[in-house]
Amino acid sequence: MKTTRTIIHLDLDAFFCAVEEKRDPALRGMAFAVGGDPAQRGVVASCSYAARQFGVRSAMPMARARERCPRLGVVVPNHAAYKKASRQVMAILHDLTSQVEQLSIDEAFLDISEIEVSPREVGQTLQGQIREKLNLPCSLGIASNKLVAKIATDVGKVSAPAGTPPQALTVIPPGQEAAFLAPLPTDMLWGVGPKTRERLHQLGMRTIGDVANYPVIELTQALGKHGYDLSKRAKGIDKRPIVTERKVKSISNEITFSRDKGRKGEILQELRRLSGKVARRLQAKGLRGRTVQIKVRWADFSTLTRQNTLPKGVDDYDTISQQAEALLEQVWTSEQAVRLVGVGVSNLDQEARQLNLWDPQVKKDRQLQETLAKLRHKFGEDIISEGMSNRD
Repeated sequence: MKTTRTIIHLDLDAFFCAVEEKRDPALRGMAFAVGGDPAQRGVVASCSYAARQFGVRSAMPMARARERCPRLGVVVPNHAAYKKASRQVMAILHDLTSQVEQLSIDEAFLDISEIEVSPREVGQTLQGQIREKLNLPCSLGIASNKLVAKIATDVGKVSAPAGTPPQALTVIPPGQEAAFLAPLPTDMLWGVGPKTRERLHQLGMRTIGDVANYPVIELTQALGKHGYDLSKRAKGIDKRPIVTERKVKSISNEITFSRDKGRKGEILQELRRLSGKVARRLQAKGLRGRTVQIKVRWADFSTLTRQNTLPKGVDDYDTISQQAEALLEQVWTSEQAVRLVGVGVSNLDQEARQLNLWDPQVKKDRQLQETLAKLRHKFGEDIISEGMSNRD
């Protein structure tokens, strides 16, 4: 019987590109990226390994990617195809174990502690199934906890030959966690961003081993509780369980304009449209939220957020759009054009709505809101006048 956990971290290699290569085999071996039009401020969502040899990276503006790789092919994203492929991968994982924690469309943790087969053999079988059944490459990290398994995947990918999907499989035996982490740079440790890395460098720590060996009391004094947590992680300690269900924390939508917008009326129109989308998503999920937030990115790429917390949860277009417009008033300046704007609702509460569903007036209001939402979805957010929202 096993005395330690065995966790697999799975990461699909260049997932969007791999799906596109299945749809169009002519793309295999080519330098291409999935993302938006370079002329419309598109961003690289994923890039092939051939493109990465030219310095193309995810989240890079597509125009810059084209500068680094003039012959870069650009493929318009097909999110329906990616979701379908993701569901197929996750189905294979669930056939192996019920203990699956999906992190994103192309990433997951699995707990295989109860499987009486060597971890490496399980990993090899899993890779083979995904490759043979779905023709998709993936990399795996296997260790006694989530932290080390994730880093093992990253190390395996970095260590693989360039130009092709890594399809790495890295296994860290129990008891070797700290030794494996020790020579790695500090920013490979979860919770170490640029600012924390710089602070650790100032204290003389450049590797994870340095952090593990640093006196925990002094590290806590320097970085607070974050320092204490980093000390534990640097030693390879992570007791987080597999989370098979995740609670939605917020609902939001945003848009990046193809050209900067400088007129307040245009921004308000977009806020109303986004508020409608957020309201419909909240209602579809049976959720209400007490905090309404807007996000504004100016033409110089500086970004700000503003939020307001209400006494009770809301899910209706009128309240969300009114709050969003009021928040915009707080930050609006005609001196800068807007590049991106977003609306979100957080502090979500499902129970409050469920408890009131049997109230006749609530039910009547819900039916009216759903009717108004359908009208706005079909004809636009401004089809219903503001006067109607102020009904008795």
